[in-house]
Amino acid sequence: MSLAVHPLTEAAAPAWDRFVAAHPDGTFFHRAGWRDVITRAFRHPTAYAFAERDGAITGVLPIGQVRTALFGNALISAPFCVHGGPLATDGESAAALLAHAGRVRGQTGAASAELRFRDPPTGDLAQALGAAGFVPGGGIYVTFRRSILPDDDANLKAIPRKQRAMVRKGIERGLRSVVDRDADRLHRIYAESVRNLGTPVFPRRYFRLLLDVFGADAEVLTVLDGELPIAAVLNFHFRDEVLPYYGGGTARARARAGNDFMYWEVMRRAAARGARLFDFGRSKEGTGAHAFKRNWGFAPTPLHYRFQLAPGARPPELNPLNPRYRLFIAAWKRLPLPVANLLGPPIVRGLG
Repeated sequence: MSLAVHPLTEAAAPAWDRFVAAHPDGTFFHRAGWRDVITRAFRHPTAYAFAERDGAITGVLPIGQVRTALFGNALISAPFCVHGGPLATDGESAAALLAHAGRVRGQTGAASAELRFRDPPTGDLAQALGAAGFVPGGGIYVTFRRSILPDDDANLKAIPRKQRAMVRKGIERGLRSVVDRDADRLHRIYAESVRNLGTPVFPRRYFRLLLDVFGADAEVLTVLDGELPIAAVLNFHFRDEVLPYYGGGTARARARAGNDFMYWEVMRRAAARGARLFDFGRSKEGTGAHAFKRNWGFAPTPLHYRFQLAPGARPPELNPLNPRYRLFIAAWKRLPLPVANLLGPPIVRGLG
């Protein structure tokens, strides 16, 4: 039975997603819907491909090209996602998908092809990566994942004492949460939050597309102080996991323990929904987000990224710890919010 590699089509998307859901290493970020989100929100070309043998999918590779004048030309599996390296049932399928990535890198002139793995590749996949010239890199990233229980008291007690006290402050101050699909309200809060961190904001249409494409598996949780929205987060659901992915809070949220209360509400509501794993997402070592997640009692686990590089190229270094961006970040924090919201989307599309 011969193996073939095909581009992802609308007709093949349901079978792709069934393969991802069944594969032990599948993640929300491997889902086929990301292809449409990336192309429609950012106008980036994609080369999503699957391996097929005897009519059955044996591997998938979600990959897109992120090319801008400011940040260069790279292939990423998958852009704007923390995971997304190839999934395969056998070494031949993995090798075929990696060969596809190499061909696309050559055709597009990309300086690098980046594959984002949550867990260290092993077995046939590790051998295929080595044979295809993919080397480790990007070692500043970690992820935070922990089991949660059906019982609220048990989950609250699992939070370290000082952080638990912040959650209780939010509860005692009468904060409450609502879950809906209000991308515009999320964007207003998120835009203020990332401007204060010196980071360009995503376009509003990106959040709208995520909610539209992923339907019931994406939601917005907003924290209200009285009737005033002070914090919000976009959550993804996959199998028995919840992933709070894009979140932020206003200055009032910091004063009212709104951010702490927000993540507790995500955990509480997800446990009631049947989730048994809380994925706090990717952070860079040495950042405030990294420290915040550790304060919740989550242990950092390194992420494992692999790069195939063009001759003379180096892995990208697009992170706020890079000294090259220090002045840019400081200046961005001082921008008026309307100006930051205008300038941010064209810049952030290059930060896949």
